[in-house]
Amino acid sequence: MLTGIFVIWLVTAIGLGLTTLIVPGIKIKSTTTLLIAAIVLGLINSSIRPVLWILTAPLSLLTFGLFALVINALMIMLASAIVPDFKVRGFGSALLGAIVMALIGITGFILLQIIAGGNIEWYSIERTSQFYY
Repeated sequence: MLTGIFVIWLVTAIGLGLTTLIVPGIKIKSTTTLLIAAIVLGLINSSIRPVLWILTAPLSLLTFGLFALVINALMIMLASAIVPDFKVRGFGSALLGAIVMALIGITGFILLQIIAGGNIEWYSIERTSQFYY
């Protein structure tokens, strides 16, 4: 499980680094800032984003899930407000950054599965019911 968390953090850091190279409105001053921003973004995504997804579920249904990009853009802007030397120029840059990071994340996890030569184990809790007769 710890390996999975590290892999997700690493993919987030790489995605954020590539996003700063692609999107002109997102800037990071140093590699240390990049790594800290990836940690903060991961913490925000694991704590605040699920609550926002639940609250905006009807809007996400109406937009066929595209509103999730708006939520991700807001999370990027929040991370930039928390981490010094991580700057996002405006909402447009954050939205473009969210799109780029989503594409990089999908590509990274697909490549990781190919490189690993198998399945990446995603942990979930399944509830099974047992009936005793």
